[in-house]
Amino acid sequence: MKKRVYYLCHISYLQISTFILMRKIFQPVILIMIVFMAFQCCTSKTGRSRKPVSTVSLVPAAKNYQYGQPVELNVSTKIHDGELKEVNVFLNNEHLVRSTELEFSHKIEQLNFLGQNTIRIVAEKEDGNSNTRLQNFMVLSDVAPVRYEFEIVREHPHSTEHFTQGLEFHDGFLYEGTGENGKSGIFKTDHLSGRILQSKMLDDKYFGEGITILNDKLYQLTYKTKIGFVYRLSDFAVIDSFRFDSKEGWGLTNDGQSLIMSDGTGTLTWLDPETYQVEKRIQVADNQRAWEYLNELEYVNGSIWANVWTTNQIVRIDAETGKILGYADLDGILSVMHQTQQERIDVLNGIAFNPRNGHFYVTGKLWPKLFEINIKL
Repeated sequence: MKKRVYYLCHISYLQISTFILMRKIFQPVILIMIVFMAFQCCTSKTGRSRKPVSTVSLVPAAKNYQYGQPVELNVSTKIHDGELKEVNVFLNNEHLVRSTELEFSHKIEQLNFLGQNTIRIVAEKEDGNSNTRLQNFMVLSDVAPVRYEFEIVREHPHSTEHFTQGLEFHDGFLYEGTGENGKSGIFKTDHLSGRILQSKMLDDKYFGEGITILNDKLYQLTYKTKIGFVYRLSDFAVIDSFRFDSKEGWGLTNDGQSLIMSDGTGTLTWLDPETYQVEKRIQVADNQRAWEYLNELEYVNGSIWANVWTTNQIVRIDAETGKILGYADLDGILSVMHQTQQERIDVLNGIAFNPRNGHFYVTGKLWPKLFEINIKL
């Protein structure tokens, strides 16, 4: 019966609309009739349960929040029909609270995740109808980064054929991963002379990215293919490969237990070196903004040093929180005296720490020099 009423309403609505358009009659009475008939048609449809609608406000209200700051969540849910079963609130996928009240508050003692945070509210009615609402907010560091001075200790040769993507010291030798299709590979070198002692090239279809050495294995990321390769360190034989779910592969380092990778954003991802499963992710920020374009990485004593793509800055990141503790600005380190018209010089990229002397070694893509520097912490 309801279907027939709806059909008749639909026909009547079309007939009146056609009549008006043909004769250009726009009298108020006829308009009222159309609105009334449309309302009757809509209300004649089989009634369905409506979804609950939740909102959340943060107190205090702010554009950005600070790491460690307490906040209160005020949650309100509207029900148009039926009864509320429960409301569940999550922060960054961690369950915070369950309530059966339409309005309630929950205090977060301290915000401890930098970058974009997401509140997710799932409201469900007794009839099973549910709705999810998301709200994002930004958390920045509670410390201002320190600017570090540096001095050049000495310069070493570097191949202008190497589009540097990864750099790492291991047992006194310098290992380098390079990029560009057809030129990507891994190299073991004597950093004092620049002499290549061992090498292996990637297939031309791969664009090599960051490298790191852990448990006598050398790990290498690729750029856009979402594939990583694992080599036996002694002879560079490929012994494994893995897929990662980040959009791109950029930098790679390790903390002695896990692989740590960057993907061109401000997020760092920890991977299990055997299963390659994601262990955790953190976002990087200082007290002014969240950072992006983190590139080549180096882990040193609880800090992650990172090149910032397209800049001459390297930043020091707290590996537990993602706070930027300090930075060094290497502007001018590659003097114009080192560049000829024939040389193609790209951006600064490549940072390695030599535990034998406490110095950092930095270079860039296609740079003619590897700089040994002392960063004054």
